[in-house]
Amino acid sequence: MEPFVLDASVSLAWCFDDEANHYTEELLDWCDAGTDVYVPSIWAFELTNILVQAHRKGRVAQERVDQFIGEILRFAIHVEPLSTEQTVSQVRQLSENYRLTAYDAAYLAVALNRGLPLASQDSDLKAAAIAAGVRLVDPLGAVLE
Repeated sequence: MEPFVLDASVSLAWCFDDEANHYTEELLDWCDAGTDVYVPSIWAFELTNILVQAHRKGRVAQERVDQFIGEILRFAIHVEPLSTEQTVSQVRQLSENYRLTAYDAAYLAVALNRGLPLASQDSDLKAAAIAAGVRLVDPLGAVLE
């Protein structure tokens, strides 16, 4: 499968059963098969924060968090560091242009810089990606032009 940029909205669905769907399960299968995925450095912080908060609130057991972390650490995930210059210029510009959070704009920046499709469940981020000319990975596992 073609490499893609992975948004936290997809990867967290692999931990929380109530967020999983055909789309997220298909992408999980791709990752299990060794497909290379790219994420901005914020991805690990997003996952960690949500997992910690979910555990504190009793939404997920620590054992499930540990299992999930073990699973994702096996995947071919490449962290794309964004320099300070890229963050304050490109990410800021994308955030302003497409009315995204800076966090979501970081995923869009990685997709643009790498020329890769984006996998996300976030409707604002997907709309921004389409407007910016970034391909999306569709629910059937294909890449949309």
